[in-house]
Amino acid sequence: MLGAIYVGLSGLNAYSRGLQQVSNNVTNLNTQGFKASTVSFKDVFGSQGNGGLSYSSGQGSPGHGVENADTLLNLAAGELRQTDRDLDLAVDGSGFLTLLRGSEIAYTRTGSFEVDKDGYIVLSGTQYRLATMDDAGHAVAVSVDASRTNPPVATTKVTFADNLSADATADAAHPIPIPNIVVYDKAGAQHSWTAQFVKDTTADHQWLVSVKDGTGKVIGTTQTLKFDAGGHIDPTTTTLTFTDSDAALSVNFDMSTVSSFAGGTSSTLRSASVDGNAPGTITTVTINEAGQLELGYSNSQKKQLGAIAITDFRDPQELKQRSGGLFTDSGNAGREILASGDPRVGKVVSRRLEASNVDLSKEFGDLILIQRGFQASSQIISVANDMIQQLFGIRGQG
Repeated sequence: MLGAIYVGLSGLNAYSRGLQQVSNNVTNLNTQGFKASTVSFKDVFGSQGNGGLSYSSGQGSPGHGVENADTLLNLAAGELRQTDRDLDLAVDGSGFLTLLRGSEIAYTRTGSFEVDKDGYIVLSGTQYRLATMDDAGHAVAVSVDASRTNPPVATTKVTFADNLSADATADAAHPIPIPNIVVYDKAGAQHSWTAQFVKDTTADHQWLVSVKDGTGKVIGTTQTLKFDAGGHIDPTTTTLTFTDSDAALSVNFDMSTVSSFAGGTSSTLRSASVDGNAPGTITTVTINEAGQLELGYSNSQKKQLGAIAITDFRDPQELKQRSGGLFTDSGNAGREILASGDPRVGKVVSRRLEASNVDLSKEFGDLILIQRGFQASSQIISVANDMIQQLFGIRGQG
């Protein structure tokens, strides 16, 4: 009977721990990135070797009660919820973001990040730095400080597109203008050019092209643009070069996709793209569609600082869940660091936070079972206690 009390106590202990586990799951229902743990129990068998009560009756020993089984993490992905911060990050896949703090490595599924005073991307409220992949495939923390400005780049090419109508009336007094072509010199200074197209009266299917800047100054020399009888560009004139010696600027007009078909008196010719840029300062830090750390600048340029490092684990149950949505690995999980976008781990997505994967209906079901188990175990103790009381009440006979 005393043995039954100890068996009942094992149930009380196990179910109390189970209740604590369910309570932890339920209270973290709205904790971002939280992974629920399973509640399970296992029976206890074996003979007592301490000289106490023996349950052996020649037919084997009865059980010694119950204890908590090893806790298993439910690593299923939670819902990815939209946010309005570029550095709210989550993993769309099975991998973990890799975080570095000195020689320490930690992992997380999601988190709100920020740029610290040294330019590193850190998990908010911590010193853990978000890792990217270097050229050697190693996880490294990268500072954006070295890339806070984007240098100017001189314009070298203006690409034109569409049709320069063969029927248009375009003499020297009424040229076809393409205004507001913005080009940059090597210092980043901006110049506004206007290209003018005039029909060459000395030859069929030819145009004379000239350029003026915003002050009316003529840039370079007049160039000849030729087409064949079918309206297709002559290969010898696909590139026209205009040089502004004052600004040390030489720009090629790429006319390779321009045509000259009969299209009425209106032309659709336009400058489709212009390279080069003014200097810029950093305006955004985010993760692009390819899972790369990307900087945006005030001059509309972008720069990538490497793919975000994602860690894959052969045995993720070896991970230890820590406070703040962090996980650590003692070295037994079999980790491999891969670049974001690798199909084995998924990719990092910006403006997303992963919600907790706690299934509230399951937790309430476990809660009821634990409560019933605790009641049953306490009833065993109560019955055993009554039996002992009855035994104490027996009077000797003889």
